[in-house]
Amino acid sequence: MTPSRPISAHDTAAKKLLVELYNVATSAVDPGPALECRLLSLAPEPDRRLWILALGKAALPMARCAVGVVGRWGFHPVGGLIVPPESGASPHPAIASVPGDHPEPGTGSLAAADALGAVAGRVQPDDRVWVLLSGGTTSLIGAPVEGLSPAELSAIYALLLSSGLDITAMNRIRKRFSRWGGGRLAQALAPAEVRVFVVSDVIGDDLASIGSGPCVPDPTTASEVRRHLEDAALWDRIPHSARKQVAAAAAGERPETPKPGNQAFARVTLELIASNRLAIEAAAKRAAELGLVPVLAETPIAGEASAAGASVAAGLLHNCVQDTIPQHEAGAGRCFIWGGETTVSLGPSPSGLGGRCQELALAAARRLAGAPEGLALLAAGTDGRDGPTDAAGAIVGGSTWSSIAAAGRDPARDLAAHDAYHALDAAGALLRPGLTGTNVMDVVIGICPTSQAPGAS
Repeated sequence: MTPSRPISAHDTAAKKLLVELYNVATSAVDPGPALECRLLSLAPEPDRRLWILALGKAALPMARCAVGVVGRWGFHPVGGLIVPPESGASPHPAIASVPGDHPEPGTGSLAAADALGAVAGRVQPDDRVWVLLSGGTTSLIGAPVEGLSPAELSAIYALLLSSGLDITAMNRIRKRFSRWGGGRLAQALAPAEVRVFVVSDVIGDDLASIGSGPCVPDPTTASEVRRHLEDAALWDRIPHSARKQVAAAAAGERPETPKPGNQAFARVTLELIASNRLAIEAAAKRAAELGLVPVLAETPIAGEASAAGASVAAGLLHNCVQDTIPQHEAGAGRCFIWGGETTVSLGPSPSGLGGRCQELALAAARRLAGAPEGLALLAAGTDGRDGPTDAAGAIVGGSTWSSIAAAGRDPARDLAAHDAYHALDAAGALLRPGLTGTNVMDVVIGICPTSQAPGAS
């Protein structure tokens, strides 16, 4: 067993720097300020009734912002709903707060979906509705379409989450079976005027994928959904009632999801107010202010987390070799920044604990074993929670792999068992910032050691 290296002052400085860059990235996409800036550009229209529907991981801060703006205008919303991932006080007595479940729907999600239906049923044709949408909405308001049971919907969600499909592919399928997905919320609110303000949590910022597109036309047909399921070897594994519904819609025996051109979207507008790109650009700007040379990846990270971790670590090692650094940058530290979202294929009987960022970090730690002091990598979800854990991700370096082994664990076995949480926790590598109130996928930040590394402020 290789002995673990003591934590040096250089390693500590690197960790502090990475935490600062992570905090800058998440602060830059704080949904409250971003939403406030946009809402204040709208005409107040105090004589029209206003409803506020805040759905997703950023629901509470977005709702607080919206209520604050309306209050500054001198009037109040007539009603609405907040569906956050955890309980929190509503900023207005006319707006209920019903927390849902995440990452898989549960009883809270069913209650939230019913509450959403009750509010939508009270909206009048001449009313205005602000839909404040962020990541996590798919699960938080996860309830089945008619003919499917909650247990069957949960089974579909769990199957997709362990399939290795990316978030866009998963949402393309999930919205087919979700009560409010695929434009069905817009259908319920029509013909009222609906403005949707979106915090993106998907690669490419596809509005039809974010939150399963509750107010966006569904471009995917039932036949295409079946083909996607078959290609992923999932068609025979989803519940029979779900297969029956897809087949009926493909045959024209059951209504399709609302498509482009449907009148339900005639008075719907959608605006993106925060994204992963904005987050990583903010981190790059701060890195430059601290004297680092930032390098932003043009291609988002995606695919299997373990493979992505090994690839990112290999690239970091290669680029941190002195002779690959241009002469005019010699002596300056460099910071490599990626954004995106990976997946983890769990298999039929998962037993480990962790999330995609933790698995990426653990795989990177194996590749970085023995790397120079000060070379470090952070992988974390911008929402502050990675999978069903209390960590956003982890910070790893050259000594992490051996530190896990020194703590009595087998890091290779933990990686194979998708038990990154316990492995990284044993090495003190987990990052626990708490919920950030935003959700724009993940950030991965790597820094190269220098003879005089910049300090975090």
